[in-house]
Amino acid sequence: MSQRVNAFAQSPELFKKFVEFGMLLQSGTIESSILHLVEIRASQMNGCGFCLDMHVKQAKIHGERELRLHHVAIWRESTLFSPRERAALAWTEVLTHLPVQGVPDEVYERVRSELSEKEISDLSFAIMSINGWNRLNVGFRSVPGSADKAYGLDKAKLD
Repeated sequence: MSQRVNAFAQSPELFKKFVEFGMLLQSGTIESSILHLVEIRASQMNGCGFCLDMHVKQAKIHGERELRLHHVAIWRESTLFSPRERAALAWTEVLTHLPVQGVPDEVYERVRSELSEKEISDLSFAIMSINGWNRLNVGFRSVPGSADKAYGLDKAKLD
C-alpha cells in the first residue's frame, strides 16, 4: 500500500491548526490513559491502521500495559477497565458510529454517571479529533509506522 496524498504537506496551515487542537485536548480534563484508549478504539472501529499503530505505540510509551492494549477491542468482556474507562469507551463508540436515532439515553446516562459535564464535553472533542485524523489517514492511505522516527514512536519497542 502506498500513500495517496500527503495532506499535511498539501495543507500545512490546516495541519498545524489541527495539531494545535489536539495539543489543547492533552491539557483538558480527561486523563491521558483514557485519551489513549479512546484513540485506539475509534481507530479500530474506523479501520485506521496508521492511527491505531501510532496510538498503541504512544500508549505503550506512556506506560499502558500490553494486555489492556489487546483488550481494547473486547472492552465489554474484559475485566481490565474501570467503570470510568468503560463509560468513555461506550461514548467513543456511539459518537464514532452515530446511530440513526441519535445517542441513546442509557449511553448518555452511563457516561454522565462517571464524568462531569466538562469531562464529557472534553471527551467529545477528543473523539471528534481522532475521528477526523482517522478519516484523513484512511482516505489518503497513510502507511502504518511510516512516521515512527519523526514522532519518537520507535521508543515503544513494538517491532
